[in-house]
Amino acid sequence: MSKTIISTEHAPAAIGTYSQAVRVENTVYMSGQIPLDPKTMEMVEGFEQQAVQVFENLKAVAEAAGGSLNDIVKLNIFLTDLDNFGALNEVMGRYFSAPYPARAAIGVASLPRNACVEMDAVLYLG
Repeated sequence: MSKTIISTEHAPAAIGTYSQAVRVENTVYMSGQIPLDPKTMEMVEGFEQQAVQVFENLKAVAEAAGGSLNDIVKLNIFLTDLDNFGALNEVMGRYFSAPYPARAAIGVASLPRNACVEMDAVLYLG
């Protein structure tokens, strides 16, 4: 088994001991993305803007891996307020079309840097 570390300046640099993504054969495991602007490393404000930024960050990492958001087969979403679930679905609809990836939406008490949303994903590059 060989693994390749995926990194791009178009997504936030890792703020801990992890890689943006790791590719093993045809599968890419993407680390969690929070709504940091990759240019400033500052959080964006407001739930909708945060959700958009997270999808943009995931998109950048997917592209650096040689894929796109359409290659995501599993998406995990962590929300500090499940009342934002409807707004999340609306934003997600801007980035995905059917058939949609498998998905989990999980309510959590808190996220790094007081983010409202974090997402990680698995891509398959067949």
